[in-house]
Amino acid sequence: MKLKAIFGITLLSAITGAVIASLATSNLINAKKPTAQDLIMDFYQTENAVHVSPHSVRKKMDVGETNYILVDVRSPQEYENEHIIGAINIPAYKDPNTSISIESEKEEKDRIINSFRELGSEKEIIVYCYSMPCMTGRKIGKLLSENNIYVKALGIGWNEWRYNWDLWNHNSETPTKVEDYISSGKEPGKPNIKNVFSPCKVGELGC
Repeated sequence: MKLKAIFGITLLSAITGAVIASLATSNLINAKKPTAQDLIMDFYQTENAVHVSPHSVRKKMDVGETNYILVDVRSPQEYENEHIIGAINIPAYKDPNTSISIESEKEEKDRIINSFRELGSEKEIIVYCYSMPCMTGRKIGKLLSENNIYVKALGIGWNEWRYNWDLWNHNSETPTKVEDYISSGKEPGKPNIKNVFSPCKVGELGC
């Protein structure tokens, strides 16, 4: 009889413990589950931390600011043909049709990481690739962050900067001479200081 009682008490204790542990785990999970508001806040904080407006970059060019480094990750051939003026080239492509594999080409992976590391952390580093939907810049950014190097992303790519000026400019900013903001050759080139109107120059919420 005593054995049955002991067994019953033990079983009841085990069940009670399991229920309590389950409830505690459930409460812990529910406590950590982000709300829709949390997710929205996180999204916009991330967007503002990562993305850089092309308007702000152009404004920096126009006033001669040098507190940023633009990095073009397209192939050397495409960079030398034309690039955003002032940008340096750290290619993630061997040629226009062949991307580098950061999984199988360790030397290339190390080259990219070391090239960005050599830029230091004193200036804002801004990466751009082919176009807004291009994933190359994002993958480079992920690779770098995994190695404690943090870069930002230009809100547009080369194609939008070079060929779709009206896509991202305000009506009052056009027509703008896009040739003033591009360069050719192996050297980055240097933007010309100018006094150009931009609605993005006024107000804290400017673009």
